[in-house]
Amino acid sequence: MRLAILAIGRLKAGPELDLFDDYAKRARGLGRACGITEITARDFAESKLSDAPGRMAAEAALLTEAIPPSAFTIVLDERGKSLSSDEFAQLFRRHLDQGTQSIACLIGGPDGHGPELRRKAGLLLSLGSMTWPHRLARVMLAEQIYRAVTILVKHPYHRI
Repeated sequence: MRLAILAIGRLKAGPELDLFDDYAKRARGLGRACGITEITARDFAESKLSDAPGRMAAEAALLTEAIPPSAFTIVLDERGKSLSSDEFAQLFRRHLDQGTQSIACLIGGPDGHGPELRRKAGLLLSLGSMTWPHRLARVMLAEQIYRAVTILVKHPYHRI
């Protein structure tokens, strides 16, 4: 199974990019042992349109076009469902067992995701009820993907 992280907003050189790259590299290294063959990240510039609905629609179009064919989509949204790390790992396990070819994780821009993208999501996922900067949300997602992989391969990183 392949994982794609698709995000609005460019992640520039700095500590957030370093952390993201570190967790993604770790997840790639262990992921093959549980059937996750690829983890990619792609970001897109924020829309410059003047109204929020227009920005969300333009950003949704960019994200939608980048979603791999027949991928299960996880849309990060503050109104989404909160999962424990174990539940997140089991989500991956279910998709691996079902033969899902790819999962796409979508991170919206400052205005969030538009209603159409949210409605089409396989899962609306919340990283908690607090608002997080998009740069940190990306790092947190990468860490949770790594943690899920460690749970699946029974690596000691995740301790209860």
